[in-house]
Amino acid sequence: MKHIIFLTLASAISTTAIAAPETYIIDGTHTYPRFSYSHFGFSTQLSRFDKTTGNIVLDREAKVGSVSVSIDTTSVDTGYSLFNEHIQGADFLDTAKYPTANFTSNKINFEGDKMVSVDGTLTLKGISKPVTLTVTSFQCMLHPMLNKDACGANATAVVKRTDFNMGKYAPNVGDDVTLTISVEAVKK
Repeated sequence: MKHIIFLTLASAISTTAIAAPETYIIDGTHTYPRFSYSHFGFSTQLSRFDKTTGNIVLDREAKVGSVSVSIDTTSVDTGYSLFNEHIQGADFLDTAKYPTANFTSNKINFEGDKMVSVDGTLTLKGISKPVTLTVTSFQCMLHPMLNKDACGANATAVVKRTDFNMGKYAPNVGDDVTLTISVEAVKK
């Protein structure tokens, strides 16, 4: 009897001690990075990117993980085709030379069980800068339509266009750009 109790206890301890990272693949049909900026102080312009790939690796017990996001900058959607071309030009995204933007994490930060931010590097137009994404919502659960585990989050950061060699018309067109990434990812 003591042997069975010991084996059961050892099994329970080893199960909780070995927290396994889980990989989630970004769902490009429900992930839309957006950016907004002041347009001469008249209004806040809001645009998005329509094609995003990547993955999220999480070990929620150990409170560690990684995030890798790749954004197809040629998929920029301002709501107006002529402006899409303008934003893709050399003065801004320069998509002919740099068709992707990337965010790669180096640390995920938790407060208790709640993910609160992701530190990493944003590479845009061939320039890499440290960026911290503030996580405004985060949830993992069984996806009701796919019947698979999934995670979703919203995260924001403010970057300066001039830091990425995109400063044309600054400061009249705002140098501060708010990035918002709404992401959903499904367990691999």
